[in-house]
Amino acid sequence: MADPIVPLISSDATGPLGIKHLPRLWTKLSLGAAGRLFPGYDLCGDGFDGMTLGAFGLDRAKTIAFVNENHPTYAQFEAYVKQNGNVTPEAIKKHNDAISGYNHSDELGGKMRGVSGIADHTVGDAVRLNMVEDLDELRKQLFF
Repeated sequence: MADPIVPLISSDATGPLGIKHLPRLWTKLSLGAAGRLFPGYDLCGDGFDGMTLGAFGLDRAKTIAFVNENHPTYAQFEAYVKQNGNVTPEAIKKHNDAISGYNHSDELGGKMRGVSGIADHTVGDAVRLNMVEDLDELRKQLFF
């Protein structure tokens, strides 16, 4: 079996629809469908994954099944989201603002900063802390 892969796409990333986190969600679902999602990563968790599905009224099980059965390109996944979800400019803006504005709790943020060696205690947004955590995980995978 091939090595598992850390999903190194930030939740800030967007595709043509402009939906934050959607490329990361597709990446995780695709890695999961291929049996390559790095251990410890949720296939489709309650955090940003759940926020993204919920923001557009997408069914979690059906979305996972679509990726498992069809192995879509990213453009095909966006077409699925547009066809099966409530994708409007207003919904996209509200969702993107929620992703950008989400901060981890002081406790979790502090723990993540400590593990990653981030001295700036004001860094609390989940997008940046999660990205640094991914990069740290990649480093461990490569060198340890």
